[in-house]
Amino acid sequence: MSITSSAGAPGLPTRWRAGAGRVVAGTALLTAVAFLPWLSGTDPALTVLRARSAEQDPTPAQLTAIREQLGLDEGPFVHLARWLDGLARGDAGTSWVSGEPVLPQVATAFAVSVTLMLGALLVTVAVATLICARTLHLGSRRRLRQGKAGAGAAVLAALPKFLLASLLATVCGVWLGWFPSQGWAGPQSMVLPALALGVPSGAMIGGLLDQSLPAAFHEPWAQTWRAFGLPPGRIARTALRRALSGVLPQLLPTVVALVGGAVAVEKIFNIPGLGRLALEAAIAQDLPPLQTATLALVLLGVCAGLLIQAVRRALLGPALRDGALPALHPPALPRPRSLPWVIGFCALTLLTLVVAGLLRDPLHVDTTARLLPPSFAHPLGTDPLGRDLLARLGHGALRTAGVALVVTAVSALLGLLIGMATQVGAGLTEVVSTLPAVLAGLLTTAVTGPSVWGAACAVCVVAWTPYAAQTAALLEQERASGHLLASISFGAGPTYLLRHHLLPAVLPALVRNALLRLPTTVLVLASLGFLGLGEQPPTPEWGRLLSENQPYGELAPWTVLAPATALVLLSVLAVSGTAAPGNRPRRRPDRRAGAGRPAAA
Repeated sequence: MSITSSAGAPGLPTRWRAGAGRVVAGTALLTAVAFLPWLSGTDPALTVLRARSAEQDPTPAQLTAIREQLGLDEGPFVHLARWLDGLARGDAGTSWVSGEPVLPQVATAFAVSVTLMLGALLVTVAVATLICARTLHLGSRRRLRQGKAGAGAAVLAALPKFLLASLLATVCGVWLGWFPSQGWAGPQSMVLPALALGVPSGAMIGGLLDQSLPAAFHEPWAQTWRAFGLPPGRIARTALRRALSGVLPQLLPTVVALVGGAVAVEKIFNIPGLGRLALEAAIAQDLPPLQTATLALVLLGVCAGLLIQAVRRALLGPALRDGALPALHPPALPRPRSLPWVIGFCALTLLTLVVAGLLRDPLHVDTTARLLPPSFAHPLGTDPLGRDLLARLGHGALRTAGVALVVTAVSALLGLLIGMATQVGAGLTEVVSTLPAVLAGLLTTAVTGPSVWGAACAVCVVAWTPYAAQTAALLEQERASGHLLASISFGAGPTYLLRHHLLPAVLPALVRNALLRLPTTVLVLASLGFLGLGEQPPTPEWGRLLSENQPYGELAPWTVLAPATALVLLSVLAVSGTAAPGNRPRRRPDRRAGAGRPAAA
């Protein structure tokens, strides 16, 4: 779709382009998965044999027998063709490790993961509603006179899912006995993992929606409806419907991706989900279940993307088709007076921790000082090896923030570029959005080797999808606005439209989304490092501190409290910084006569 085209109902060529994007992306992903055993740099026969029997020193005869049994000498294309041929007959093959049929395993795991996803979706909606409740109440009554810094949403969004899962399992499952802390035996087993997954996701969605609502209440229709005395509830519902259309695509990469990406939570609660099955198959190089699980994730992403797109078009109504959408311009609301204090506190606390930590040795091991609580000698305590946590936190700050910022910036840029290719990019986004970052890490590091930049490339492979979905949604709305058509009628060219209409409509929301997701990037990088695919020990890094110390959270909570607090402070500082008065969105000026927006618009 070109820059100047309107966002009407898609015609046949557009649908063909979107379908072609889905087919090409799905085929490329399945082909890459089929190459995993041959790209890994290790003998697939050795990996499969050790997964079967934990044999440490297999004989050459055993390895030869495995290769002949699995046909590894025939190459990946033959295996992929056989698997596809069997799949057409309803047979996904048998596991290389267990020898059991693959399809029943994947179907059971898929049902568990989808059920867990629906529970997490309910929690997401509830948390997002609580975050937006104040703005909805005040905006519908024309009493929204002050903006929000978004610190509360940033705190919840920065909570590590696996750390929240451990806390809920310990407190609500073991100590209080309210819900099961292990297994998947019924509806009660879904409560705690759904909370662990849904609270950060709800904070993410709610934070984005809360920033869009003031612009919806600022539209002319809202002022007219208030003048006619329509009830506030109806105004609130209409504004929510208008703002939700731009945020709804975030459900695909944020919530639907939990089906394949909730590996850590599934491990903590011992849930036999699809993400866990895919990870175990990838580590064991068990190709048939890995390929089938990947296909299930691709189909889920495509179906969810089509459903979300249909709901979004229904929310916008005929105005999207007719090019009659009003532009969303956030009002210049004064920020809370406490905002400078929040920014100053977070910045000063982080700076103090980093400077104090840099003056200490992060690699010094003292086995007599293992898991010591905070004291004068060790202000943040020590880890299981007796290393000073303040030193490791300080030395890991620049590396953690630097790599995460680079990955976030690259992902946002990729998402912006792919999202601008609306129809072809939509299919690619749907396919990649459900791909677990761990699987992407296994595929990437098979080529690059385990390193911090290999892990960064793996995260970039999947992390662009939220930004692409957001860019495509906002661009579609902007193309359907009346002022864009007016600019075109005055002779504005594609370059002018891109600079003065399309990019200003997308970039502020995109930056806000990227900063909200910054702690998530840190944690994904840490999960790859924890699996040996990224940053290697003993390098100090915040996400790795969380991953390494998570098993000791109940015995020594300070080991995870310090890096978790640092992540929260970083998130609040980043989000609050964008809410500063100097960064408020402003109405775009039009200085070129005859090529800009008309005065009436």
